Amino acid sequence: MLWHKLSELPVVTIAKLRGRARGAGSELALACDMRFAARENAILGQIEVGTGAAPGAGGVQHLARLLGRGRAMEVILGAADFSADEAERYGWVNRALPDAELDAFVAQLARRIASFPAEAVNSTKQVLNGLTLPGSDAIRADARRFQQLVRSDEVKTRLASLFAQRAADPWPAGTRPRRPHRIPMTVRTRA
Repeated sequence: MLWHKLSELPVVTIAKLRGRARGAGSELALACDMRFAARENAILGQIEVGTGAAPGAGGVQHLARLLGRGRAMEVILGAADFSADEAERYGWVNRALPDAELDAFVAQLARRIASFPAEAVNSTKQVLNGLTLPGSDAIRADARRFQQLVRSDEVKTRLASLFAQRAADPWPAGTRPRRPHRIPMTVRTRA
């Protein structure tokens, strides 16, 4: 529900993605109003089904609305990684930009939005939220499903195996980010 509350804030939130945003990281980005990804190094994924669970913090709800049913099925049930360019084509992110341009583009967009009357920005966001956001009940149902599934022995075994692999090689060939991992940025408009 925390990510859902982020979606409902009376300010505009923008996620900048560099490196991996999988599972809950992807769901955090999805809860933001807009998402922009570095073409060279952003990787998105909803890996939960591969572990025996299901996304539990809004991933199913947001991806179905953004990508459509078929692509959401591919992303969620396939549990694969997607490049920034693929994510842009699918509608998962607004744009994939060269890493060198990402910060300036997002800062310029945030400044432009912040220069508009806050009442108009917030009112428009409320209308768009009403048209596109899942309800709290749907998010809670997903969270319950996730919690039920992660208690199973199969999920515990799969996660233990995954963490053992990651401990041995945390950066498989070609996936080490050029920069340290950064938390997605949230930008406030004038209140």
